Amino acid sequence: MRLAYLCNRYPAVSHSFIRREIQAVERAGHDVFRFSIRPGAHDLKDEADLREAARTEAVIGQGAGRLILAALGMFLLRPLKSLDALGAAFRLSEPGLQSKVRHLAYLIEAAWLAQRFDRLDVDHVHAHFGTNPAAVALLVQALGGPPFSFTVHGPDEFDAPIALSLRAKIHAASFVAAISGYGRSQLMRWSSPAQWSKIGVVRCGLDREFLEATTRPASSDSTEFLCIARLSPQKGLPVLIDACDRLRESGERFSLTIVGNGPLRQALEADVCSRKLNSFVTFAGVRSSSEIREHLDRARVFVLPSFAEGLPVVLMEALALARPVITTAIAGIPELVDEGCGWLIPAGSEEALVTAMTAALHSPAAELAAKGEAGRERVHRMHDAERNAAALMAVLVGVPPGPRLIP
Repeated sequence: MRLAYLCNRYPAVSHSFIRREIQAVERAGHDVFRFSIRPGAHDLKDEADLREAARTEAVIGQGAGRLILAALGMFLLRPLKSLDALGAAFRLSEPGLQSKVRHLAYLIEAAWLAQRFDRLDVDHVHAHFGTNPAAVALLVQALGGPPFSFTVHGPDEFDAPIALSLRAKIHAASFVAAISGYGRSQLMRWSSPAQWSKIGVVRCGLDREFLEATTRPASSDSTEFLCIARLSPQKGLPVLIDACDRLRESGERFSLTIVGNGPLRQALEADVCSRKLNSFVTFAGVRSSSEIREHLDRARVFVLPSFAEGLPVVLMEALALARPVITTAIAGIPELVDEGCGWLIPAGSEEALVTAMTAALHSPAAELAAKGEAGRERVHRMHDAERNAAALMAVLVGVPPGPRLIP
């Protein structure tokens, strides 16, 4: 097949799972063209991401004039389909002028993409995230472009399913992938039972870099916790800082390294400074994949106290390197993590987090090693990028041609 992958911003530090899926699809013999609504992130560290950036076409990067000309050309060439697509854009939008204008912009982006896909002879479009990429892919189809499918990750789609017209997007798509059983249940919740057969679970995966990595048990001397996350409200990091304060007060010997960046970084650093935790908590910023593996090798346990998630790839990476994890019992996480490979705690509970971190500090090395190996086995079984990409392609190869317009 000749596939177009469409994302809102690609490549990005937190979207390595998309890169792995694309590369696995290519290794299976399919052609993949990369498209991003917005230009890729500016803080890329991995050589693999930098190579992807060079291969990715950004829609907004074409400039307003070129996009508007494409939309006018599409209207002249396909006036009826353009009117159908315009109606679809307005049906996808919420009441109010702002939403109408935003969806008109999506239609203009879709017009340029439809022309580009025609030139590339694209058979199918797969969008990641049920937000604007799925909306634009739907409008490309309405303009006479190829059929589309999309992967829903959460939590954004499940926070605003009505505003995002999730039901209409599911109806129009040929296939919808959820990254967990929990995610599939939420898609079923926001669609009619007649659509449930097209909703499947395709889990995010890791490549050989992690799956075939040489692992070693955590050093018995290590007292380091590692957190890798975007520094945003949904990750629950203020609770983690609170827990570190409690651990320090109880006399525990430990350290915490936080890898990542985001809107809360300044506030979190100020909180650490005000509590005089600087000698315990280190902010390492964005790191490359190889540097992340080095951090995981040094860590005793990985910790991620999120409030909202889909199923974090960083948990898979930690477990693939045989590191036990402490994380919250939300969304798809319990499908991967339980007491066999770590500590699963209630979201937002500082008390439970302190208890789990204390237990991790005092667990015998043999127990930590057993948890790590159990987690590694699960990741190999459930999150192999090659196998999961093959499952996705097995569905997409059978997608019939022709549009499915929203009702």
